[in-house]
Amino acid sequence: MATVTIIGSGMMGSALAFPARENGNEVRLVGTHLDREIIDACRATNRHPKFAKHFPKGVPPFPEGVKYYQIEEMEEAVKGADLVIGGVSSFGVDWFGEEVLPKIPVEIPVLSVTKGLLDTDDAKLLTYPAVWEARLAAKGIKRDICAIGGPCTSYELVAHDQTEVAFCGKDMDVLRKIKSIMATDYYHISLSTDVTGIESAVALKNGYALGIALTIGLNQKAFGIDSELHFNSQAAVFGQAVKEMKKLLDLQGAGTLENLCVGAGDLYVTVYGGRTRLVGILLGRGLNIDEARAELAGVTLESLVVAVRVARAVKKLCAAGKLDPAEFPLLLHTDEILTEKKPVNIPWESFTFERA
Repeated sequence: MATVTIIGSGMMGSALAFPARENGNEVRLVGTHLDREIIDACRATNRHPKFAKHFPKGVPPFPEGVKYYQIEEMEEAVKGADLVIGGVSSFGVDWFGEEVLPKIPVEIPVLSVTKGLLDTDDAKLLTYPAVWEARLAAKGIKRDICAIGGPCTSYELVAHDQTEVAFCGKDMDVLRKIKSIMATDYYHISLSTDVTGIESAVALKNGYALGIALTIGLNQKAFGIDSELHFNSQAAVFGQAVKEMKKLLDLQGAGTLENLCVGAGDLYVTVYGGRTRLVGILLGRGLNIDEARAELAGVTLESLVVAVRVARAVKKLCAAGKLDPAEFPLLLHTDEILTEKKPVNIPWESFTFERA
C-alpha cells in the first residue's frame, strides 16, 4: 500500500481519489485556499459537492478511508507520502509553483493533472512541467515533474467508466511505480517519456474543442436549440483540428502518432463532455466572448487561455516567415472570435485540399 496526497480538491483531483483509494492506497485530499467549503462538505458528507449536477440521483461517496485536509494542514498530509498529485486548474499554476512544489521533498514524485501551455516572447510553447522545473531550478531545487494526459472527464472517472490515459515523465521507472499505485480495472494507463508531446497534445485540444463546438451553436441558431445534432459540420472541423494539432506537435518536435492519438482522444471527450463545449455553443449562437463569459459566470474556461496563447505564438512565427498562416485557418479564426470579437464565420473552404 502506498500513500497518495492530492493537493487541489477540484473535480479532477478529487476524482483521482477514487482509483487511488480503490487500489488499496491511503489517500489524503488537500483543498487549496479556494477549496475550504469543498473540504468542509467532504468531511461532513464524504461526497464532493461539485459532482451533484452530474449525478442527480445521488453523488457517489468517496471510497471509505479517504482523509480530508485544509491547506494549512498540507505539511501533515504530505508527510510520508509516496506520491503527490497536483490537482489545480491552469489558473493555479503560479500558486502551485510558488506555494506547494518547493515544500514537497524532492524524493516524492509529483504527478500533475494541470493542462496548458505558456507562450514566450520568442514564440515558444512551454508545458507546465517545464515551467515549474525551470522555476524550481532557479531556486536551486532540481525536480522532474510527471503529468497526466487525457482523455478523461472527472465525473465519468467517478462513475467508473472505462478510461485510458497517458502518464508522462522523464524516468520510466518512476512512471511504472506511479502506474502501479493508480491503475485499476477501469483506469488504464499508458506511459511515455515524451512530456512535451503528451502535454502539448492535451493542451492544444482545448482551443480546438472550442472551434468544433462553434458548429453546434451555429446549427442551433439555424434550426433551433432543441433541433437534432448535425454531425457533418462537427466532423469537418474535427478533421481540420487534428490536422492543425499535428502541425503544432511537429513544431514542438513531438508529432508522433501516439501523441496525436492522445490529443485527438482528449479533443473528442472535451467536445462532448467539457466546459469548452458550453462556451463554443454560445459563441456559435451569436454571442460575443464577453456575453458568453457572462452567461457562464463561475465556470472555469481554461480553453480560452490556451487558444489565445497558442494563436499568439503562431502569429509571431507566421510574421517571421517560419509558419504559413494558411495552415492554421481554424486556430486563427477562433483567435479572431476571442480577441477581436469577430462573428463566427468558419472558413470551410480553407479546410479542403488537393493531393495527386
